[in-house]
Amino acid sequence: MQRQIQLEIVRELMRQLDERVNIDSGVQYKNPTSVYTDPVLATREWEQFFKHHPQMIGLSGDLPEPGSFLTLNDFGVPIIATRAEDGRFRAFLNACRHRGVRVAGEGRGEANAFTCPFHNWTYSNEGDLIGIPREHDVGRIDKSCNGLVALPAEERYGLLWVHPVPEGQLDVDSLLGGLADELSRMAYGDMVYMGESTLSCDLNWKLANDTFGETYHFPRLHRQTLGKLFYGDALHYTEFGRNHRFVWPLKGIDEFRNRPEAEWSYEHATGSLYYLFPNVQLGGGTRSCSVIKIYPDGENPGRSITKVGHYATREVIDANVAQQAEVATDDVYDLERRQRGFSLQASQEVFRSTIEQEDYLMGETTQKAAESGVMPFVQFGRNEPALHHYHNTFRAVLGMEPMERI
Repeated sequence: MQRQIQLEIVRELMRQLDERVNIDSGVQYKNPTSVYTDPVLATREWEQFFKHHPQMIGLSGDLPEPGSFLTLNDFGVPIIATRAEDGRFRAFLNACRHRGVRVAGEGRGEANAFTCPFHNWTYSNEGDLIGIPREHDVGRIDKSCNGLVALPAEERYGLLWVHPVPEGQLDVDSLLGGLADELSRMAYGDMVYMGESTLSCDLNWKLANDTFGETYHFPRLHRQTLGKLFYGDALHYTEFGRNHRFVWPLKGIDEFRNRPEAEWSYEHATGSLYYLFPNVQLGGGTRSCSVIKIYPDGENPGRSITKVGHYATREVIDANVAQQAEVATDDVYDLERRQRGFSLQASQEVFRSTIEQEDYLMGETTQKAAESGVMPFVQFGRNEPALHHYHNTFRAVLGMEPMERI
């Protein structure tokens, strides 16, 4: 992000805190609760937003070396992503061309070739069919056109993108809607994969996303957790096509009030999320980050799966080793201190203690209310523009009318 934009954001957040006001979109909406429960709508979303829409599957650090591979089956199409000797990122249908059996069973690892466990047909990590046992019994097979089914794949700005349809169009800059320059400055390509948290909860995937859409709840729901680090009821928000940037003040913003702007640190003053349509929240900054991917349960609109990838730069990881040892010696769990470094355990604990046990727990109660059929709509206030944008965007893509204004 350009320095001038950072300063403008910090100034605006300071103004909101000083005047005790939040962002004001000037409009309120009713959101029908049927969008969280309707199985017909859920099927349309599954087909249009996931099985037939480009997906951001992770960061470059998920495939750190030639020979690295990653498998996933989160959006209805089993995929194997690889990095071959030429360094290029590729993606394929994880299915043998003989009988359709998956050729890679592990979630991630290193391999120069993949062998189908059924009949041992073998493929290179570039997708080429390179071996068929007893080929004279099978019959003539043209290996040149029977490699793994290739899928459109792009690695841009440290982000890995795949289209689940072989003939699908994948234009990352168009998908980012003007965010490309900003994301290119975020050092996502330098991040090291540290682990993943998986949350499987009884709430619709859009309700899960809604928990990342406002700061109104920060000082209330998160009073004893993240509320100790963040200010709520303040927000800087910018739309980028179907995506957005969402920035709130950290309590560290106060240390810059009496210092010249040249000394202001954007990362110490703010927390941020980049929402990438339809289901990704990118959290963090240039030192560590989280990739939050929210998926529907393809068979139950009342359930969703959230995959949270944890990443940090090698410099931060190495520097944090001594810090963690010091914290362990003191036997003190210092949130603010840990935030300045990186600990996989601490990062995972944040998602367990806040997202799962606070945010998603609230969403599960909303899901029950929606499923009762008694509550026809929920309300989005003037201080919740991200929710306005998110829901009206997905409605527009599906050819639905915008939400009703209050």
